[in-house]
Amino acid sequence: MKRFLRASSLLFNQPLLVTPDMLDLGVRWANQAMNLNILNIGSAPAPHMMEDDDYDHGARLERMQEQRRAAIAKTGVEVLPVHGVLVSRGSHINACETMTSYEGLRSQLQQAVADPMVEHIVLDIDSPGGSAVGAFELAADIRAMAQQKPITGLVNYMAYSGGYLMGAACSELVVSQTSGIGSVGVIASHMDRSKLEENMGVKVTTVFAGAHKNDLSPHEPLSDQSLQVLQDIVQESYQMFVSAVAEYRGLSPEQVIATEAGLYRGQAGIAAGLADRLESPQAAVDNLSRAVALSRSQRQPGRVSVRAAAMAIQSRL
Repeated sequence: MKRFLRASSLLFNQPLLVTPDMLDLGVRWANQAMNLNILNIGSAPAPHMMEDDDYDHGARLERMQEQRRAAIAKTGVEVLPVHGVLVSRGSHINACETMTSYEGLRSQLQQAVADPMVEHIVLDIDSPGGSAVGAFELAADIRAMAQQKPITGLVNYMAYSGGYLMGAACSELVVSQTSGIGSVGVIASHMDRSKLEENMGVKVTTVFAGAHKNDLSPHEPLSDQSLQVLQDIVQESYQMFVSAVAEYRGLSPEQVIATEAGLYRGQAGIAAGLADRLESPQAAVDNLSRAVALSRSQRQPGRVSVRAAAMAIQSRL
């Protein structure tokens, strides 16, 4: 039940920077799961299996870290994934769904900025968006870190709503012919379960103090007061979204509003001022790596090798 309460708090009665179809999918899942009260009986592995899994997971992480260090030493470019639904904290992540947490991505970015071997950062974005909570703070951090090292947002192949906000904050945003960007809008949903509870013979009586304490209750139809509260929250987040995109992309708020949260593909997104250039994901990474290699070759000989050796020693400590 605790997990369902967490999922419910992420989906309902709060502003979301997400596409409507993704919200609909989440609502349908939540409705099915909460109504049926499904228990995953027998899903927990045996203790010895957990130990094996932990060992394999640790070994896999170590191999991934070694591959990361080798790739950075070779190219000077670190690619960070921004995949799936965006959530505020890592503890919200469900292993059955691809998700990225704002706190986790911030930590990865900070590590990449602090790493002297990383000369260019790429955000590999494939996300329909997610929670508004924490999104604007991370976008501001991305923009600040982009002043220290170049950060390229690479749409591979979807950067909608909150996913687009992350990309807009980068030094540049690259799209391919078929990748999609935009959906600069905010959406919220309220679930009224009163009819369902009535059909089940359940009546919920709520006693509360404070005029707004029972706002957005799922046990009764949405009141005019609750509707106004939700509308105010959505409008506040929308103004923040519009202002952030306008600032990051060098557009006027009117230009951003004129998109009407539309979805743009490839060149159309560039024409709308939402992206900078057209290039396939792999070609973009390859060209960035070549640019870093050229820059390295033009520097004082031995400097990169000394830094690489220092980082290698540090990684073994």
